[in-house]
Amino acid sequence: MNDSKPNDAEFAQFKGDIDAAERRIAGEINPGARAMVVAVCVFLILLSFVLPHTGSVRGLDVVLGDHAAVAAKVLIPSKVFVWLVLVFSVGFSILALITRRWVLAWIALAGSAVSCFIGMLAIWSRNTVVHPYPGPGFGLYLAWIAVLVLTFHWARVVWSRTAVQLAAEEQRRAQAAEHRHDSVLDHLRDDEAE
Repeated sequence: MNDSKPNDAEFAQFKGDIDAAERRIAGEINPGARAMVVAVCVFLILLSFVLPHTGSVRGLDVVLGDHAAVAAKVLIPSKVFVWLVLVFSVGFSILALITRRWVLAWIALAGSAVSCFIGMLAIWSRNTVVHPYPGPGFGLYLAWIAVLVLTFHWARVVWSRTAVQLAAEEQRRAQAAEHRHDSVLDHLRDDEAE
């Protein structure tokens, strides 16, 4: 009878610490070796900004809306693609790798996934432009392929993180249920003893 009271007090004392640690762990990612692949993809995307996206127009020219991009009739899909890649595939990927925050990895994944489709549309739109204007350049292809690889690896990181979170939550539920079960049995024994 007296043994259950110290256990309840000890559990209550550490419950807050356990919950705080679980929330901290649940919000973190551990990309492992995929971090290197993500970093290389981000580097290749940044490299693509100095390579030609169409004719002599570099990705940086498309981002800045330079007169060369206007003269080459760079269409909206290309402009949207480079901005999405810059913000999500580069910006949020770097933030997610530095901070190891799960939510930032999700944002990088979502933005990169959208960028995959917009990149395909950008390449297609450059291929359908009339003759005097150049088609897609090496930089555009490199950026699109790097975003495809990046999206795949972010999906793997986020999915594995979700599985770990679910396993930790299930373990905590099982421990809490066991604690409640033991507590109920102790109260029943106390009632029978009286």
